[in-house]
Amino acid sequence: MRISRVATLAAVAALTLGVAACGGDDSDDAGTAPESKSFAAGTTMEKLNKAQKIIIGTKFDQPGFGLKGLDNKPAGFDVEIGKIIATELGIPESKIEYIETPSAVREEVLEQGKADIVVATYTINDKRKERIDFAGPYYVAGQHIMVKASDSSITGPDSFKAGGKKVCSVAGSTPAANIEKYLADKVAQLVVFDVYQKCVDALNGGQVDAVTTDNVILTGFIAKNEGKFKLAGQKFTDEPYGIGVKKGDTAFRDFINDTLEKIYADGRYAKAWTETAGKFDSAVPTGPSINRY
Repeated sequence: MRISRVATLAAVAALTLGVAACGGDDSDDAGTAPESKSFAAGTTMEKLNKAQKIIIGTKFDQPGFGLKGLDNKPAGFDVEIGKIIATELGIPESKIEYIETPSAVREEVLEQGKADIVVATYTINDKRKERIDFAGPYYVAGQHIMVKASDSSITGPDSFKAGGKKVCSVAGSTPAANIEKYLADKVAQLVVFDVYQKCVDALNGGQVDAVTTDNVILTGFIAKNEGKFKLAGQKFTDEPYGIGVKKGDTAFRDFINDTLEKIYADGRYAKAWTETAGKFDSAVPTGPSINRY
């Protein structure tokens, strides 16, 4: 009888260990824990790492860079750059909160603390640097014009100088400001909305003759609406995209700049492009030189 009791206890112990092992496997299936990180006390990096959460402002209407899908999550190159920054902070992807950040409110969400970073086709310029700081640039786009596929009357921004034709862009955006100098009548010719999808809808419906913004954004809309639209002429500006952070947070900006240079070298930058915007433009960009102002 003693032998039988010992055997029974051994079997129970083995079963318990097996269950514990299975529990461990289930934990692994739920997602690998992020690499442990350590940051200087009092920095934004330490605060975010300890909170295990980051709020990222991005666009929800731009194919290839930031487009909200059927799963209710944004996807695109900007989104992937945001995920990489979160990873470098030791924050898992599941702990990222995305908020829609149209062009007109990008500075505001940073100033009010509604977002920790903004990665949203955000052109670096001196006026914006009066209110917030930029890391980067991480990509250089160029302003272009999109028209209906059948339209041969618009060949570039100079086509608007004669008046009559309407062009659409987004309020508070660099493209909206840039196109003004080509217009005979700004009030009559420039139509602005809060998001680019409304411009695309207006072009499709004949309410405007063209849409202007950065080339990579327009290329995404052209691919999404096969056969309906085309680019007219050539790009006529350079638009360096940066990552917005709160004004004066130099340590956080330096950390993001270091992260960008790191991913240029280790292949994550190229991978992020290929899996997102690269579906519309297969030429993988070279990571531009960081401006550590």
